[in-house]
Order: sequence, then structure tokens, then C-alpha cells
Amino acid sequence: ITFFSSFGSTMKILSFIVASCLTVKSHGFAFRSDVVSSPSMVVPEIVSSSRSALFSTNSASEESDGYDLSLFSPCKVNLFLRIIRKREDGFHDLASLFQAVGFGDTLHLSLVDDKEDTFECNMEGVPTDKTNLVIRALDLVREKTGNTDKYFKANLVKQVPAQAGLGGGSANAAAAMWGANQLLGSPASLDELVDWSGALGSDITFFLSRGTAYCTGRGEIMTPVAPMKDGTKLCIVKPDIGLSTPSVFKALKYDCLSTADPEDLLNRFMENGVDAGGPDAYINDLEQPAFDCVPELKALKEELQEIDGFRHIMMSGSGTSIFCIGEPDDMEAFMNKFDTREGLSVFTTEFISREEGVWFQPKK
Repeated sequence: ITFFSSFGSTMKILSFIVASCLTVKSHGFAFRSDVVSSPSMVVPEIVSSSRSALFSTNSASEESDGYDLSLFSPCKVNLFLRIIRKREDGFHDLASLFQAVGFGDTLHLSLVDDKEDTFECNMEGVPTDKTNLVIRALDLVREKTGNTDKYFKANLVKQVPAQAGLGGGSANAAAAMWGANQLLGSPASLDELVDWSGALGSDITFFLSRGTAYCTGRGEIMTPVAPMKDGTKLCIVKPDIGLSTPSVFKALKYDCLSTADPEDLLNRFMENGVDAGGPDAYINDLEQPAFDCVPELKALKEELQEIDGFRHIMMSGSGTSIFCIGEPDDMEAFMNKFDTREGLSVFTTEFISREEGVWFQPKK
């Protein structure tokens, strides 16, 4: 697999295999680890994204005109991710510190006088039927609040890649839940939205937090914690290659898991901020299987560790994004080296949070 070749233009074309991004198949860590057909062989589901499939020329407009509400849909990184055990139901218990960042999508939403929801997206290939997490989120809020005669028009403007470990599809669903509740007159409390969200997927619950949360269980049990410092800079480096979460878990070697107590790791971040008292707090138990499936990811991380200015570097979630806390001392040289490389995309962003009762705001 080769994605580290030279690319001569700084104009980036982002294209992704998106069917798993917003459907029931992409629920963060909420999956059965036995879905890979051969129990004796790891079959990594690798997606090499073509740069030719830019957003469709018939794509949904980014303009919010004609919509009642426009919501920013942030993505996330995992500052640590410990796999605790495999459960009898085939899922895994985890413990992770999630952090929202200012790179994301936009969801436009309106109530409509119609008998069904309508959904469109600028990214070609995104399903627009009831397999989509946005539509499923609207269905859930409508059902739970008793507003079964209310329907919505939704327009999703996507930037976050699929199979990145950034929770893009889960964030879209959380934004849809929040927005639908607002347009219906807020019949549900935030606690109710949080409680309902676990039925859609594991990571969705986090995006109803204020931006920093300690998540356990399958990821759906959320404990809000003191927010990390807004404005903390980071770069996200995403190979066009993707890995399915089941494939990563299938390659997990349980004897290679960290023995660090996740509560101790959490305390280190809460007491010391993003530096957490040392780089050994940045643990992701899914790096080993992801790097085994795609050794180029390990090589990419090692290359990024050579860049002056980055304080901590780690893969997010089940990959394949690698995030770098801090800023390179020579940003121009860094972008010239990585952002112009074929098969790589670089997103510069920062930590964000939201105020109580207010949704996340995009960074200007």
C-alpha cells in the first residue's frame, strides 16, 4: 500500500468511502468484533480514497438560506483510549478521554409541512435514506417526544473524512438530535437526549457533552469533566487509506494492552492539562492493531515525531487519523512536506467547548 508519494499541488481534493460514515455500521466502538468472516485470519478492510471524487457538482449548498437552524458538527480526538475487556456480547468495554475540536461539518435543519423527512448531502455516496444516522436521529427525537406528525428537511455539508477515528458521523447524529429538539420547542431535556443517544451509537453521547468527557462502557457512558483549555492547537493528519473498526479490533492482541489505570490517566489530564504530566499518558490501545494492519501508519507517526514543535502525537480512535498536539516550529515547511503529499490531508484546528445550553460554534 503506497500513499507517501509526492503530490505537486496544494489544492487538496478530499474524497472518502462514506457509506460507513453515517450509517448504522459506523457507531464508533459499538460493534460486534466477530463480524469479520474468517476467525483465523485478520482481513483489514482498507479503503484507498480516490482524489478524483470531489464533492458532487449537484451537491447540497453550504448556504443556510431556507433553513431554520444551522449547527456546527465538530469532530473529536481521544487523548487516551484504554481497552478494558471483551464482553460476552462481543462488544468491548473501554475507557477514554474525548475532546471536541474545531474541525467539522455543518448541518442545516428546518421543520417542514410534509409527511416525511428529506435529507441531502454535498458528499457523493452518502446514503440519504433511513440508514443514515441523521435521519435515524430525527426519527428517534420525534418518537421519544411524541411529535410523530413533525418532519424535517436536513442538509449536511461534510468535511470530516470517514474511517478516521474522528467520530464525524456520530457528531452529525448528535447535532441532528439537538437541532430537532430545538425546533420542536425543546420538549426533551439534555439528560434525556443523552440517555436516548446510546440507542444510535456509542460516540454520539459524547457530542452532547460540553466538549470534554470521560467515556466508559462501549463509549456511551459519559462522565463530564472539567474542560481542557480552549484554543489548544493541534494538527490532524489523515491518510486517504481507511480501516474499519471491526478489522482493527480483530487484530487486537490482548497481551499487548496497556496496564495503565484509566482513572490515573484521567487524573493526570485533569491535574496537568494537555501535557498530562508526561507523554506516557497518551495511550491508545488500538494503535498496535491498526499499525499491524497498515504498517505505513506507524511510519507516518514516527515521521511526525521528528517535527519540532509537536508535544504529543497519537492515533485517534481506531484510526486512521493521527493528531499532533501543538504547532510545528516551521508551519510552511510542515505543510509543504505533508499537505502536498499524495494520499495525505492535513487539518489544523484547536480544542473547543460549548457553554451550557448553547451548541458548539465553529471557529472563525
